[in-house]
Amino acid sequence: MTGGTDGHAEDHGRVYQSHGDQHISEHHHYNDDGPDNGGPDSVRRPAVGRLPVALRDRSEVMERLRTSMRTERGGQVYVLYGMGGSGKTAVACALFQEVTAEAGRVGLWVNASDRASLRAGMLAVAADRGADDSELLAARNGLRPAADLVWRYLDRSAEPWLLVLDNTDEPEILRDGDWLRTSPRGTVLVTTRRAAARWWPGAELQYIGVLPREDAALVLRDLAPHSGTTEQAARVADRLGRLPLALTLAGGFLSRQVIDPWTMDAYGDQLDSDERVQLIDRGADALSEADPRHLVGLTWQLTLDAFEARGLPEAAALLRLLARFAAEPLPLALLNHADIGAVLPRARTETALRALLDQSLSELVDAAGTRCVQSHGILLDSVSAATPADLVPALDTTAVRLLDGAVPAVPDAGPHDPRLRLLVPHALALLGHVGESSAADALAVTTRLATALHRTGDYVSARETARNAADLAQRHLDADHRTVLAARSREGRALFRLGRYAEAEAVLRTVRDTQVRLFGADDPDTTDSGYGLQLVLANLGRREEAVALLRDTVAARRSALGAEHPLTLRARAGLLEMLPAAEVVTEEDGALLSLPSECERVLGPDHTVTLGARHNHAWALYLLGRFDEADREIRQVAETYERRFGPEYPIVLAARQLLSRTRAALGHREEGIALMTDVVERRDRGLGPEHPFTVASRNLLDAYRSGRWRP
Repeated sequence: MTGGTDGHAEDHGRVYQSHGDQHISEHHHYNDDGPDNGGPDSVRRPAVGRLPVALRDRSEVMERLRTSMRTERGGQVYVLYGMGGSGKTAVACALFQEVTAEAGRVGLWVNASDRASLRAGMLAVAADRGADDSELLAARNGLRPAADLVWRYLDRSAEPWLLVLDNTDEPEILRDGDWLRTSPRGTVLVTTRRAAARWWPGAELQYIGVLPREDAALVLRDLAPHSGTTEQAARVADRLGRLPLALTLAGGFLSRQVIDPWTMDAYGDQLDSDERVQLIDRGADALSEADPRHLVGLTWQLTLDAFEARGLPEAAALLRLLARFAAEPLPLALLNHADIGAVLPRARTETALRALLDQSLSELVDAAGTRCVQSHGILLDSVSAATPADLVPALDTTAVRLLDGAVPAVPDAGPHDPRLRLLVPHALALLGHVGESSAADALAVTTRLATALHRTGDYVSARETARNAADLAQRHLDADHRTVLAARSREGRALFRLGRYAEAEAVLRTVRDTQVRLFGADDPDTTDSGYGLQLVLANLGRREEAVALLRDTVAARRSALGAEHPLTLRARAGLLEMLPAAEVVTEEDGALLSLPSECERVLGPDHTVTLGARHNHAWALYLLGRFDEADREIRQVAETYERRFGPEYPIVLAARQLLSRTRAALGHREEGIALMTDVVERRDRGLGPEHPFTVASRNLLDAYRSGRWRP
């Protein structure tokens, strides 16, 4: 950027180029008299209601700005941008105080939130720098360009200066008269929510975000030192999303309680309620804050109102939709769905998102290799609380459909997929928001997500997702509702895979008994719980009970779904594993041993059910003493599994364990030991040393090594 010295507008470097943006109705008037009068609106001090007690964490940006001041360089424009409440003005105040404390350095502060305030403030700057009454009167009456007058006197200033343009959330108003320029005599510091670099060509941009945990706790301790320990303050700060405005309001509230003082822990507990935004804003009463920008419940409403005024209602609609989800990275692909049209035109989704990014209401982040959008939790809570009731049903329905489109329609076995985990907090947040009419649909989608996680081998996430989802849904649905029971059944299935057999049996038996009573023994949900329960019983050593239940499951699925349905074929494949050798050859009149061929004909050779049938068929061959056939089949299955799922996947390890048995049975004991050593190590890493699968594998390895093992 270049700076002129003769006061002509065309000689000044311009850092603004745009037009047609929002207008925020917020007025802060300045006196016509100059700063010598020392009035409350003097440009010689920050036009804010309260200076920060202490500035926390902003050391890097402060040092950059200090360095610029020390080098006596002029012609610089710095832009501090970030979401409302992030503390941009606090940084500007801190720098302003440091600058004005130095001999010969002038600080000038202008509230640039609207055209009237900007114009009045900048003319007050001209008066401060020596403009006389006649010049100011001519500028006010439009007889001479007001911005030219201001910058002429800034260029001629005897002292170097810092000019702060605070709350410049409508950068297009700077264009009227070319208010934002550069000068060799000083530095301009702008605070704004507008993040796009196109608004600030030639300027240095600095993002102001939330505080680190330690510094956020110190803000609370600065304001309310007697309300709790630093660690208690840190926990409250986490619940406030470490947003400086929220921290300041919370600290102000805690510091002013006299009759019945609150502790940090008590305040934190109240933040779990549905009215946490209102609780936070109660701190404004203690701090005598009336400016909407100083209330978390209103600071963003200014921007939403501006979207409506600028003809961008879809931006507000998108933010309301995002507020149905969590304050975590949300995959952008979720928004690229036709069903979003119920809330905003799909063709305008890109424009709406760009508007949110431009206003620092949301940001783009990468998570698990996925492009996502993320918004602050208190912002989302504030927007959700202010959403008109008549809009909520459409928002709920749309959010459920978008999530439904992001979850695999038919979850299948596969390697660990971290992208699925990204959806979990959003599914649970949605269940916490939706009303009764959408609760069942939201729970069904979340249970399917838990199933998808289960089939990638992420049993911990599957269990937690299913359990939490069922708990949340019971705000609107009975414990015996079909979708709640299905979620509890999925929780039981995950408990089994985690090796918690007693808990798994209790959950699955309770669920199945209820399903039998309500829906009948042949209902698909009932048979799904029965299939899971028989796996638990078999691993508890109650094989006869397990086989009887598995046969019932096969019969029920054959009746309800048909003989060739994948779930029916999967249950029949379970019989290949569960039946003793003498029975497996006679089951289904001898047809059970040909099940892999039937699965391949119906589902194809690479289907997971086909591979599972071949796996279990190899086990049956092993029990029958047909070691060569079993060895060939399980080797092919294990290799296919590993190519498809990777070496750590649970069913890969199960297949390799059986391969170790066939190799040892064929006299290749050392190869069997090598295979089992690898299985034990991987199960130990993935499941832990005490998991029943790990223990069983280690026992088999010990038997190999000791010579006690027999096929």
